[in-house]
Amino acid sequence: MVREALAALLSLEDDLEVVAQAARGDEVVGAARDGQVDVALLDIEMPGLSGLDAAARLRDALPGVKVVILTTFGRPGYLRRAMEAGADAFLVKDAPAAQLADAVRRVLRGERVIDPVLAAAALAEGANPLTDREREVLRAAADGSTNAEIAGRLHLSQGTVRNYLSLAIQKTAARNRAEAVRTARDKGWL
Repeated sequence: MVREALAALLSLEDDLEVVAQAARGDEVVGAARDGQVDVALLDIEMPGLSGLDAAARLRDALPGVKVVILTTFGRPGYLRRAMEAGADAFLVKDAPAAQLADAVRRVLRGERVIDPVLAAAALAEGANPLTDREREVLRAAADGSTNAEIAGRLHLSQGTVRNYLSLAIQKTAARNRAEAVRTARDKGWL
């Protein structure tokens, strides 16, 4: 419903045309290729593949396509990850509707468009302290899995899982793995 509403809103602009839509992140590259899009508008949370992962795949497959992330998750960690994935713009959904059309036009001109309050927060917060492997192990622990279950899924030893979780707990200044997961999610690191 939100995707269709955004498409309808953008279609009201005289100089913008919606040529493709994808309901799932794992459909983005195909839809962009088939529709010969200039700009892809993605949400962070998408079924099949996150918008951040879809942005990275899109950048690899179709490097000329500009990427605008529009999300409810206005967190500095998500902004940083979106920029690392190659996003050209990052806007929160509570921004005025006119700002979205303006952002599309600006990225087409080669500009980067980032919510200024969020950009300042991202700079103040600094980089994500978690390594890729620590994030992977922490994500696997999010559902309450034991170290043995995580080790089996990720093809690691239980001791290695314990070490990664310990580092993640330390780096997030948490008391336990559940709090580390919550902190990392709140900051947009997972």
